[in-house]
Amino acid sequence: MITLAAALAAARFRLPASEARLLLGQVLGQPAAWLIAHDDEALDEDELLNFASLVARRAGGEPVAYLVGFREWFGREFTVSPAVLIPRPETELLVDIALKARVGAGSLCAPGNPFCGQVPARILDLGTGSGCIAITLALEFPQAQVTAVDASAAALTVARGNADRLGASVRLLQSDWFDRLAGERFDLIVANPPYITATDPHLAAGDLRHEPGAALSSGADGLDAIRRIIADAPAHLATGGQLWLEHGYDQAEAVHELLAAAGLVGIEGHPDIAGIVRVSGGRLR
Repeated sequence: MITLAAALAAARFRLPASEARLLLGQVLGQPAAWLIAHDDEALDEDELLNFASLVARRAGGEPVAYLVGFREWFGREFTVSPAVLIPRPETELLVDIALKARVGAGSLCAPGNPFCGQVPARILDLGTGSGCIAITLALEFPQAQVTAVDASAAALTVARGNADRLGASVRLLQSDWFDRLAGERFDLIVANPPYITATDPHLAAGDLRHEPGAALSSGADGLDAIRRIIADAPAHLATGGQLWLEHGYDQAEAVHELLAAAGLVGIEGHPDIAGIVRVSGGRLR
């Protein structure tokens, strides 16, 4: 007889305890607190085999989020699959900034809102992936019109499932950045585009080797997607509209130059908890 406690103890020779608990909880359909309270219960053969398989896959490098099928992000649980990038804590900075964005033209006015007349009414999320950014903004700004695009049909299927499950109203379009948005303008555009250099050795290591490459790397300097987004954004921003992008730890200066060259003003960079500027943006006059 192998108990939950014994199975977890054995798994900890290969995995951190927190990951082992997540995987066993996935097999049993139970939260961590239940595992602790029932650690003397025995696993049946199927449960033990399923847990051993997940432990082996994780030890082989597969991301925990893909193995359990979800990732908690900004206080909500998002379904993920190998079709989408796994939402990361640093990207929450992009949402924090968007939630504080105050724009002029095209804003909505919610009753009782202390920022009445300054909340963005039309929001666009480029390269939405799992939909975590667009869905979070749609739930935080329930009166806003939120559009999310992705070039991948498989990614949009994941995003649509998350929007439906979380009750978010989001228009989802398959589009290569702005291609299907001709003539449309937005008060707020956000993006977490690919920005890793194509030759970065990290792409072949750890979790990254299992994630969609198109969502990670972008050209020799990692800026191909960012260049295209910034160059095309002014044609899709309303007067006073803002553009905010996540970028690499060493790309802030280059991104600020691109924003200025595109005619955006009020350019700012925002640091993460380590003090590294990871999100930059500006606004259209």
